[in-house]
Amino acid sequence: MQNKLTQRVQSLDLAKGIILILMALDHTRDYFHAEAFLFNPLDSHITNWPIYTTRWITNFCAPAFSFLAGVSVFFVSRRRSPFELSKFLFKRGVWLIFIQVTIINFAWNFDSTFRSIELDVIASLGISMIILSFLVHTPKYFILAFSCLLIFGHNFFDSFHFNGNIWWSILHESASFPINNYNTFAVWYPLIPWVGVMSLGFWMGKFYDKTYDPNRRKKWFIWLGFSAIALFVILRGFNIYGNPTPWVDFDSISKNLMSILNTHKYPPSLSFLLITLGPTFLFLAYSENIKGKIVRFFMTFGRVPFFFYIIHLYVIHLLAMIASEATWTGWEAMLLTEWVTDVDALKGYGFPLEVVYLIWILIIIIIYPICKKFDLYKMNHKEKEWLSYL
Repeated sequence: MQNKLTQRVQSLDLAKGIILILMALDHTRDYFHAEAFLFNPLDSHITNWPIYTTRWITNFCAPAFSFLAGVSVFFVSRRRSPFELSKFLFKRGVWLIFIQVTIINFAWNFDSTFRSIELDVIASLGISMIILSFLVHTPKYFILAFSCLLIFGHNFFDSFHFNGNIWWSILHESASFPINNYNTFAVWYPLIPWVGVMSLGFWMGKFYDKTYDPNRRKKWFIWLGFSAIALFVILRGFNIYGNPTPWVDFDSISKNLMSILNTHKYPPSLSFLLITLGPTFLFLAYSENIKGKIVRFFMTFGRVPFFFYIIHLYVIHLLAMIASEATWTGWEAMLLTEWVTDVDALKGYGFPLEVVYLIWILIIIIIYPICKKFDLYKMNHKEKEWLSYL
């Protein structure tokens, strides 16, 4: 379960590694799949199961990663005083926001003029860390109550809309705003309930304390996992609460299932979090003792998640430029001023889904040795404080 040399919980690194590779699949699909430029892969009216599943399984990435980031903060808290922890979280949060609007925004668009500034998942993690830097000074029961209130209660505000209000967008409703005739500012990952997911991970980090019984931890995670899935079935199945829009009856079991599973992500509804975090808890419960070369392969990525995130965006976008040029669309079409799948010039570009999977595998093969070398460097230079920011 735990590597004696690194004192890291292997199941957490394994989960992160799998999440990152799934995330890479989603982003590869965005830049290479022909149908991605034509319709929403989760649209039950149009899609098919291979396309739907390829997109849907990546829903686990953001919730699981935000939760695990909170667990990681718990491990950091054991080595630092509350003041030192708070200072670290605040600085890291500001750093993540800075990287989001610079290096990561450029990776998505390759636009040196930065016409589109977007607060995406990394900025969400950064803001959540800033909030958590204050929460760590409060009692543990308050952190749990705060987390549950945001996760379970935020859908009560789904009917509240404040058009043009950037602060409401940052808090709870995704939106895009024109800065001037040339630039736009977009918020895709509102703070609520993401900060609650991270703070829940921080609170649940206690289950990974050295003094905590692993068997008891496993029982707790199994109970939480199945309870979350059961609550999803009840709330979503009967359209009671927890998602802004009800599922649609297509008079087809297959289409109905697609509609039921297609929950709101921006921001993540309660239903979305239940059906993603529930299986995540089950995976953590059952994966603690598995070992082998494949496990170590995934763990390599999981130990350098932020580094992987940045590198994989640049590799994907560079390969997409090459593919665009090779298919006579022109590499210039990949210099983006809007989200890649919304670019009219790219309609007609792209490849079948099976080719997308091959490109995804190629990207992982390219990135693996880079991540492995960086992981070894981090392990051999723990005295370098700046490495904790990567």
